[in-house]
Amino acid sequence: MKSSVSGEDILQVEVLNISRHGFWVYVCGHEYFLPFEQFPWFKEARISAILNVELPHPNHLRWPDLDVDLELASIQNPEKYPLVFR
Repeated sequence: MKSSVSGEDILQVEVLNISRHGFWVYVCGHEYFLPFEQFPWFKEARISAILNVELPHPNHLRWPDLDVDLELASIQNPEKYPLVFR
């Protein structure tokens, strides 16, 4: 008995690469770049913490080691979600 079809994608979310400017994350067949300038929570994080990403819901990413939750819409359109401190 086989558990999956040969060649079928099994990972829903994965960090693909990290650079000094940000990192790329794969989510359900799409790649996104998260620049540290727009997502500062990751800038000083350990690599292992950035790599530990979860997809608890189809439009919700979670980094449990960093206590960071992001809606996919905020990655797709970061200009609509400005960082504001009050």
